Amino acid sequence: MALSVSILAVVISLHLIAFVFAIGAESRRSTAKVVPDEYDETTYCVYGTDASTVYGLAAFGLLLVSQSVVHGVTRCLCCGKGLVRGGSSYTCAILFFVLSWISFLAAEACLIAGSARNAYHTKYRAKFHVEHLSCATLRKGVFASAAALILVSLVTSIFYYWAHSRADTGGWVKHQNEGVGMTTSGYPQQPQNSGFDKA
Repeated sequence: MALSVSILAVVISLHLIAFVFAIGAESRRSTAKVVPDEYDETTYCVYGTDASTVYGLAAFGLLLVSQSVVHGVTRCLCCGKGLVRGGSSYTCAILFFVLSWISFLAAEACLIAGSARNAYHTKYRAKFHVEHLSCATLRKGVFASAAALILVSLVTSIFYYWAHSRADTGGWVKHQNEGVGMTTSGYPQQPQNSGFDKA
């Protein structure tokens, strides 16, 4: 299997767009403030925009599609045929296969957890004159960690695809010291009788 420029372009593009969405999610995290209820003696939380949740889910989906493209083309390493075993390319393919999945799962976990936490809104808090009230908000750095892991996933996915393409024989098995003899034959040569030989 040769290295496909179009596959690389798709994977890189999806990863980079997911990275931009993750950065956007970090910068647009929902903020909240405690305000008094005008009808009774309780306080409640007023939240800002939920754009961070949308950005996080968009990054989650794009990263999932990119991972599916890479491992769909390479048949997820375990389903492919014709890999040259024992070589450095095969070893690198296994190493980057594992690293790719680890970084992918970690990034997806940060994105989905951050999106869910950002979407969680606390309603009523307490009575008036209670100190240290706070509204539930997403901790800073969750989406930033996801963005960093997306870049790691991009690098490991590219190296995995590159190593897999070098180790893949396309289904053909290479045999050494085998060939078709052009000058010799497996049958003994018979002497040719001439028409002028005596009976």
